[in-house]
Amino acid sequence: MMNQQLLDSKSAKTETSIHPLISKRWSPRAFSSQPVPQVILNTLFEAASWAASAFNEQPWQYIYAHHADEAGFSRLLSCLNEGNQAWAKNAGVLVLSLAQPNLSYNGRPNRHYMHDTGAANTSLLLQAADLDIYGHMMGGFDYEKTVAEFDLNKDGLEPVCFIALGYLGDPEQLDEPLRSREQAIRSRKPLNAFTHKITGS
Repeated sequence: MMNQQLLDSKSAKTETSIHPLISKRWSPRAFSSQPVPQVILNTLFEAASWAASAFNEQPWQYIYAHHADEAGFSRLLSCLNEGNQAWAKNAGVLVLSLAQPNLSYNGRPNRHYMHDTGAANTSLLLQAADLDIYGHMMGGFDYEKTVAEFDLNKDGLEPVCFIALGYLGDPEQLDEPLRSREQAIRSRKPLNAFTHKITGS
């Protein structure tokens, strides 16, 4: 019941009708202890793989660990800022999203590598929402520590973000001010604040 009430309050309030999965997706901080099965996690990565990318480069890669794998999970968790560690420690899975900045076919810089990896992450999160799994992307992490911990310079990969994945937990498990944020109504800029129609001269 708690989760349904929370989901109802978090459903996007939109100016026009949008796909239910887009309305449903949000970024919680309270996760339950229910593990995410590997077969389901594979489905999320499969969804990510079908995102659009420039030249079909698919510049994304993922490093992940299940909560049950204490050593692997701790390595990822240790790279997060303390504020994120406080709640991400309960996620079923921690994922590190990576991007290859150079094109594979000629080695030149790929201007779109971050954009395309973001598209893959969004596909992953929408697929997750369809399976009642929620994700929270985090930019709050120690960049240098992450690069060193996973030897990313070896393959020229760059950290993009961390993603906490799991089933919804009880907001009451969070300390303030995170508890209030978890239960707050979501909002977005109105369409006219970021769309600009132009006409021919």
